[in-house]
Amino acid sequence: MKAKKVYLIGAGPGRPDLITVRGLNILRQADVVVYDYLIDKKLLDEAKPGASLISSEPLGKKRYSGRSCSAQKKINELVVSEAKKGKCVVRVKNGDPSVFSRVSEEIAELIKNRIEFEIVPGVTAANAAAAFSGIPLTDRRNSSSVVFLTGHESNGKKETGIDWNSIAKFDSIVIYMGVNNISGIATRLIESGKPLDTAVALVSNAGDINQKTVRGRLKNIAAKVKEQDIEPPAILLIGKNVGLERDFNWIKKNKRVLFTGLSKERFFTDATYCHIPLIKIEPLDDYKEFDSRLRKIRDFDWIVFASRYGVEHFFQRLREIGYDTRVLNGMKIAAVGTSTKTSLLAFGISADLVPQRESSEGLVEEFKKIDLKGKRIFLPRSDISDKGLEKEFQRLGAIVTTSFVYKNTIAKDLPDLDLTSFDEVMFTSPSTVRNFKKRYGRLPENVKAKCIGDVTLREARRCRLSD
Repeated sequence: MKAKKVYLIGAGPGRPDLITVRGLNILRQADVVVYDYLIDKKLLDEAKPGASLISSEPLGKKRYSGRSCSAQKKINELVVSEAKKGKCVVRVKNGDPSVFSRVSEEIAELIKNRIEFEIVPGVTAANAAAAFSGIPLTDRRNSSSVVFLTGHESNGKKETGIDWNSIAKFDSIVIYMGVNNISGIATRLIESGKPLDTAVALVSNAGDINQKTVRGRLKNIAAKVKEQDIEPPAILLIGKNVGLERDFNWIKKNKRVLFTGLSKERFFTDATYCHIPLIKIEPLDDYKEFDSRLRKIRDFDWIVFASRYGVEHFFQRLREIGYDTRVLNGMKIAAVGTSTKTSLLAFGISADLVPQRESSEGLVEEFKKIDLKGKRIFLPRSDISDKGLEKEFQRLGAIVTTSFVYKNTIAKDLPDLDLTSFDEVMFTSPSTVRNFKKRYGRLPENVKAKCIGDVTLREARRCRLSD
């Protein structure tokens, strides 16, 4: 069997949307994905269903401190072995494959085994640290040269072979993986002629929601980093350009909003949105009850969709039982809002009723204009939805049948957050409120809660997250 081509892709640092469009398209077609532990695991959700997802960490990669030769050998052997099986293998590396990632060792093994390969560049950590802190790597006034070093080989000792006198002459110095050696690095640069008051910034978790920047001078940066207990991964930026951070740091200047819903990250707004979904939508373990309702769907006058997830799972089950949209001919369809309406259009269904006020209350207000007495309504919903909508329709004289079509659970592996770095937290549903309360407790005093819909606001007040 002829070996398949191997792709070495840079995932970018800190967040899943920093991967290139080309890298993402290739990832979606992979049979096997061998990934670095530092990548954002949400990126793996983009892999095609059934793809084998293999972390490099169990193969021996050491967290934050490089990788042993034996571990690298295991990774090389795994990639070659899977490619020889005729599988499309994607090697996903943090940052850019060609910057301090030992990609040459993996390429050498592929060449040795006569396996074709392609390198797909990514955003390296230095670029992300500079962009997300407002510290340009070059500047016409201050810096026309920049050098990249790795902290593992720049620990301040003379025997590393680094010519510190030459390094000190660069306008901008960028050091990867230098947190643990920062004191020795500062000492060697000072000894090599760099002024004591040279501006320095250490950017940890570059591009991530928890990015943190420590500013100082060569003479005191080690003490400042130790004082704030900064851990890897981090990038050290040294030079006059670091002083530009005061004016150029757009993250500090913009309003920061923590968005807790499942919708994609929002852009072109009056704030910087940081997206941490607090809920996860999953299919039910057993669809026996829902499918039995679906087979009698013609018995109903209205189907009311209270979320786009209800739409997606409804039509998935419709296909599973061998039906299609023709079975809905003549029935009335209602959608709670624009996103639900848009989801229906994707299945060729134009909603008959969409309230101007996108909420359960708005939906009920519109139905009050319609005679519902004796009308049969089918309401597909999540396993944790309250019965408020069902009761309101019953008050209007409708005969309501509800049935669970998906599960709404708390998202797994939610990161620790410095909530004081946000100005506002946006809650999109009562479940996001409850999950926030369970994971993070109360909001800091100066952080406001913004709620979408009256039901969400009531839940936020009940949980003492809003006034």
